[in-house]
Amino acid sequence: MPFFSTPGFLRVVWFSALYDLIVTAPFAAPWTFEMSRAQLSAINQALGGRPLPDFEPVQTLFAVLMGSIVMVWAVLRLRGPTVQLGRYDAVGRVLFAFWMAWAWMQSGAPVLLLFIVPEVAWAVVQGWQVRQKPRDAAFHVDLVR
Repeated sequence: MPFFSTPGFLRVVWFSALYDLIVTAPFAAPWTFEMSRAQLSAINQALGGRPLPDFEPVQTLFAVLMGSIVMVWAVLRLRGPTVQLGRYDAVGRVLFAFWMAWAWMQSGAPVLLLFIVPEVAWAVVQGWQVRQKPRDAAFHVDLVR
């Protein structure tokens, strides 16, 4: 099975964070979220789905809380990508994809597939093995003894 080099993997973590920043920025404030919700509704209809419902303030609050925390998480990974952050991000993406798939199965909203596919792809890539340098592996073995 092929491995990532550590620098290659860190680039993946950085680009996944950039993707999150771009995709999630519209969810970070109530006014941008409403514009995005309207656009997503139009896309959902163009893909054969129903219009998305209007959101009440409490529903909007939860959407912008998610957007805000994902933005902070993205900036953290952009400023200092690490293998560990990439692994945590992979787990988070599995959870996001799982709940998006649940929502898709409940609603049939095709627009959700536009989010599920990249989430799964980023999870797989960030779950990939990273080649350790021989001295790193030896150092790890010494700590275990």
